[in-house]
Amino acid sequence: MPSKNHPHQAALIAEYFLSKAKEENKPISNKKLQKLLYYAQAWHLALYGEKLFKEDIEAWIHGPAVRKIYTLYKKFGFAPITINKIPTEKLNKLQKKQINLLEEIWKIYGKYDADYLEQLSHSEPPWQKAREGLDSTMSSKNIISDEEMKKYYKNLYKTHSKK
Repeated sequence: MPSKNHPHQAALIAEYFLSKAKEENKPISNKKLQKLLYYAQAWHLALYGEKLFKEDIEAWIHGPAVRKIYTLYKKFGFAPITINKIPTEKLNKLQKKQINLLEEIWKIYGKYDADYLEQLSHSEPPWQKAREGLDSTMSSKNIISDEEMKKYYKNLYKTHSKK
């Protein structure tokens, strides 16, 4: 089982979301997938103090992105990603708490389109800090800090759990 020292590959988490999208017959583009990965990583850091997947998230023009996943699905452009069924044994590598978290991410963020999720991520400090000093049209390989994600989303959780 992955632990602090052995997070999953981002591809496994992407396959989870693609599998959910296929199961519910909801289109998912690469841009939307990138945002779901970002929120999954950010909330996992905030709630469990460790990375869900090992790859870094970069602060791109259109929001947070995992380069490896972008490259994997870039042939789809802005169109929905079409995949065959993901073998469930692959997804069995996820722990129960991780599946529960991914279910929540899907329930909360999965209902929005890619453009809304882009705007949402642009309004939050982790992406903004990674883009500091850059023009909005400049490409970037700047990494969104795990510590910034953890701190921001942990604080967001504390604020909303008191209500």
